[in-house]
Amino acid sequence: MKRGLPFLLAAALVLLLRLPFLNQAIQGDDYYYLAGAQYAQIDPAHPNHARYLFLGEMVDMRGHPHPPLNSWTLAALLALLGDIREIPFHAVYVVFSLIAALSMAALALQFSARPTAAVAIFCLTPALVVNGNSLESDVPFLAFWLAAIALFTRGRIVLSAICSAAASLFAYQAVLLVPVLGLYWWLQKEKRPVAWLAIFTAPLVIGLWQVYERAASGAFPAAVLAGYLGPLQLLTQKLRSAAALTGHLAWVAFPVLAWLASRGAPRWVPAAAAIAGLGGALLDPHPLFWASFATGVLVLCHAAWGLRRPEERFLNGWLVIFFGASLVLFFAGSARYLLPLAAPLAILIANRVPARSIYAGCAAQAVLSLGLAAVNYQHWNAYREFAAGLAPRIALHRTWVTGEWGLRHYLEAEGALPLSNGRAVQGGEILVSSELALSRTPALRGAAVRLEQREITSAIPLRIISLGGRSAYSTAADGLRPFDVSTAPIDRLTADRVVERKPELSLLDLSKPESRSQVIGGIFPDGWMGSEAQVVLKAPPSPGKLRVSLYLPQAARGERTVTLLVDGAAAARSEIRAPGLHAIETPDEIASTRDSVLVTIQVSRTFRAAPDTRDLGLLVREIGFGR
Repeated sequence: MKRGLPFLLAAALVLLLRLPFLNQAIQGDDYYYLAGAQYAQIDPAHPNHARYLFLGEMVDMRGHPHPPLNSWTLAALLALLGDIREIPFHAVYVVFSLIAALSMAALALQFSARPTAAVAIFCLTPALVVNGNSLESDVPFLAFWLAAIALFTRGRIVLSAICSAAASLFAYQAVLLVPVLGLYWWLQKEKRPVAWLAIFTAPLVIGLWQVYERAASGAFPAAVLAGYLGPLQLLTQKLRSAAALTGHLAWVAFPVLAWLASRGAPRWVPAAAAIAGLGGALLDPHPLFWASFATGVLVLCHAAWGLRRPEERFLNGWLVIFFGASLVLFFAGSARYLLPLAAPLAILIANRVPARSIYAGCAAQAVLSLGLAAVNYQHWNAYREFAAGLAPRIALHRTWVTGEWGLRHYLEAEGALPLSNGRAVQGGEILVSSELALSRTPALRGAAVRLEQREITSAIPLRIISLGGRSAYSTAADGLRPFDVSTAPIDRLTADRVVERKPELSLLDLSKPESRSQVIGGIFPDGWMGSEAQVVLKAPPSPGKLRVSLYLPQAARGERTVTLLVDGAAAARSEIRAPGLHAIETPDEIASTRDSVLVTIQVSRTFRAAPDTRDLGLLVREIGFGR
């Protein structure tokens, strides 16, 4: 019975933590995995061949940073249930949490004298409690990652290889099973050659899948992914990610437990952590960050020192290997990236910290984890409710959504459409925007009249993501803290109806806000256009020449042709051969019998200037009649 207790505890904790959140709304990257699942209904062999708009641009899911097994899983559920239904989908995904927890119990029985304590610490890891309620690939990957290691350490090589293969089709970082399993094999006195079957399964399966996709589509998925990630892998991004991941390491278990576990370590370990805390204060003086950063460094230094202890060498090696690789592989600094470290860290703490302190730490950890999960639930559920409230209006008017994530999912389910870059919102149409969910500011052919608005907040003073927040829980783009302690608004949603109005200006200065309302599409708020842009001008009182002032920077190389169209007819064409300010004028005067003139600017060539990922044509200064 004693050996069965960790398994019973693992199952009980998973059910207690998952069942209250079965109705979790679609969130975060769930949308994109579901896009692959929907595409798999017509092309089951290639769910990652789906294409969809992302931030207004059409993207290819072959460049998605995860292999297809998660989309295949969702595709099977979609085929079985006929529609995306939150409760049954999440109920099935509880199985992955159970596999992870039961694998953890098996590892704890093998490597810890207090396996129940290790299981409790693991199951209450904040990132596991929160992200286990999503349909993303992180917890399914974790489940098979831990199962592969647990089976390998028990000599079940074939089953371990099967689990390694599954893990590799959920996430590319499964290749790190090679050094982790290889370390365990190397530490054993009896080195069975058959173990190499499981050790190298992950890279072999990923390689075979790459070749399969290359034969089917003409491109390696890794190559497509590299094309998307190039601008993101800048040094500053990597450094921010490294700082955030170090802070997240402190909260895999409750930080006090990490400090208690370090008792008995050489003095240089806490000294290095203290120095790191001072350095962290330079990055963000908020105590939550620098204290977390110091604790993360403490965990790493203690693990490096622990490599000298034979009884814990494998666990410390696992921790050091995966964290070190995370600094190289990842760029967003998300807490969920470190889920594979929860198992070794939980076991090490259980081995070193008195039982009374462990369960007090677990209680504190449970409060934090459930608080974060509750706020997360409220955030995404607000999108679901907002979309449901707009449903009657969406049924009567064409509706566009500029946001991403769950907001887009629920609005599209009601009949809204994603807005592509360059498309203007016409009179009579509705535009739904979010201040948080990656919305963009499109051109409006008229005045915006507010229909609905909602501020999303929570009385729980914890934030995973919020307006003006500095949390790096999901990404280090806006801050470095592992989470925020705040009551700030999470998001603000608006639904506006565009009411047509006549243009008032015959000459637009794109640096002035009053000119923006006459931009139909293709010109960003900073004045840059893509390959094509459209504006509407008030027709001049008497015939006049149309003039456009454009700027081409030094970063743009090569000649390009600029064409002006007036009401769809070509009116002027000019070759731009050198950087600098250029003016293009129609050779003939423009006369119009209507109140407005539609002007289109076309550029034959675009460029990119890192870290900007937009395809840029020219900077538009002025356009119109009268100067």
